[in-house]
Amino acid sequence: MINSPQTLTLVKDPARLETRLAEIPPEPGVYFMRDDSDRIIYIGKSRKLRSRVRSYFRDGYNKTERIATMVKQVAEIEFIVTDTEAEALALEANLIKQHQPYFNVLLKDDKKYPYVCITWSEDYPRIFITRKRQLGKEKDKFYGPYTDSGLLREILRISKRIFALRQRPQPLFKDRPCLNYDMGRCPGVCQQLISPEEYRKTVQKVAMVFQGRTQELIDILTQQMEKAAEALNFESAARIRDQIAGLKSLNADQKVSLPNDTVSRDAIALAADENHAYIQLFQIRAGQLVGRLAFVADVHAEPGAILQRVLEEHYQTADAVEIPAEILVQHELPDGEILADVLTGRKGRKVTILAPQRQSKAELIEMVERNAQYELQRMQKLSDRNSQAMQDLATILDLPDLTIHRIEGYDISHIQGSNAVASQVVFIDGLPAKQHYRHYKIKNPTVTIGHSDDFASLAEVIGRRFRKYIEDPQLLRAGNPDWPDLIMIDGGKGQLSSVVAILQEMNLLDELRVISLAKQREEIFLPGESQPLNTDAEQPGVQLLRRLRDEAHRFAVSFHRQQRSDKLKRSRLDEIPGLGHHRQKQLLGHFRSVDYIRQATPAQISEVPGIGPRLAQDIYDYFHPSSAS
Repeated sequence: MINSPQTLTLVKDPARLETRLAEIPPEPGVYFMRDDSDRIIYIGKSRKLRSRVRSYFRDGYNKTERIATMVKQVAEIEFIVTDTEAEALALEANLIKQHQPYFNVLLKDDKKYPYVCITWSEDYPRIFITRKRQLGKEKDKFYGPYTDSGLLREILRISKRIFALRQRPQPLFKDRPCLNYDMGRCPGVCQQLISPEEYRKTVQKVAMVFQGRTQELIDILTQQMEKAAEALNFESAARIRDQIAGLKSLNADQKVSLPNDTVSRDAIALAADENHAYIQLFQIRAGQLVGRLAFVADVHAEPGAILQRVLEEHYQTADAVEIPAEILVQHELPDGEILADVLTGRKGRKVTILAPQRQSKAELIEMVERNAQYELQRMQKLSDRNSQAMQDLATILDLPDLTIHRIEGYDISHIQGSNAVASQVVFIDGLPAKQHYRHYKIKNPTVTIGHSDDFASLAEVIGRRFRKYIEDPQLLRAGNPDWPDLIMIDGGKGQLSSVVAILQEMNLLDELRVISLAKQREEIFLPGESQPLNTDAEQPGVQLLRRLRDEAHRFAVSFHRQQRSDKLKRSRLDEIPGLGHHRQKQLLGHFRSVDYIRQATPAQISEVPGIGPRLAQDIYDYFHPSSAS
């Protein structure tokens, strides 16, 4: 449906509003609020769609200022009826992720909080820490986000010492396991010395740690230890005993305790300022704090609605054993009954959602809220420091009326011209925005081994970065979030002049502000100026540029090393006729190294996809010239 620009909002068209409300059935489902340009501005769920939607337009209804503003913009209402409330909850969550409505509570993807990922989609699951929750494969599972990355890494390190897990991302040898296998730290995954079924049982034990089921795991292992001892298998019993001792050490420092320590419970609370809400969720199992998770949301709703959205998102992918019997909340949830019923159905036993008012449970909520408040204060201090640095930078550059939001930094990395690459890093509001980082391989044919040209390389990269604005002028500063407020080049006057020249050639110099930062004295140069600005290397604005410069340098060097390593791997393969880049990647992906390719027989080489018997023989002959003759 596409509404015309003249479509009245429903509050201005009472007859159409009443007709539309009468059409909505009193059944469970999801409803959409659209504005007069057909954009979805709010998505909600309800046990009874008609009464929930009608309540928004009732005169005596206690609406927040934000919801009242939303209601004035609603021009159309749509709905989807579901069979159950559980279906409505799941559908609402998926639709919110898809459409990102302005008036819904949207959780921010805060990169500072890490997750643990277990790749259950693989025969031999991997366990690793990541700051990107990308549900690429349905079976893979993420746990978190965790507030303390240091503690999380320590837990994972100890887990790899307690249980025999794969220790290396790639095999060290092709035909035998490494020393970790001999030490009992790895079951020989690289040589498939353990079946996928048995290995997954081991990984499941580690997963229980991140599910908050450590005590349950200890109880299971204790029973196994006793059975092994009764069977006089003392070596196995001793190994399990050491695993139990290691698991107990993980819980040794937990101090949270409640009177009823047999009930598993989660406790959630938030602290908010005018822009963001910082939410903490404590996971308590058997009277001990086993996990402390963190979430960030934009403040667009009442506290209860924010907590509801966080809990729905958190439990959406949780296994039944991870759902606690009791959830303590700081504020009453608007649809707490629906969420409790859905979680009860998934868990198979009653799940209670409670906003405690007194005694130990209320004290627990106060402790969670206090921790959320500390996180809010910490982030406010960081934000204030970044704001001060941004304002100082604007003063340095004589831009008092310009808000510097996005800064891009560029650097070149190579070794005497070989494997020359460039980096583009982005800071938004003074913080790294790694999702916008970019790599560039230098294509200039004059940049070769023994002949480098940083000036030409920078000009090439800037030209490639802003070429699309020449091809499509409508993109030029049309509210485009991809447009930088400031460009910083790592270098002095020479590097800056080369960038200024290419921007002049593209007729973009007047649209972009570009500077350079020289390493030796941390001097800032402006286009056309022979002398640097009069600044102090320790003032906030210069320190911000230094952080940007150092990050651009780090990112460029890491990419250069990767390119150099890949080239060294392929250097000998490049000499084999008929073996292109794609087939080289296939070979290296199969054999892991050139040394293993050299040791392989023609029949083994021909097993690689895309490598036929004739090419396999050519590859073998290349590494064994005596046999070919």
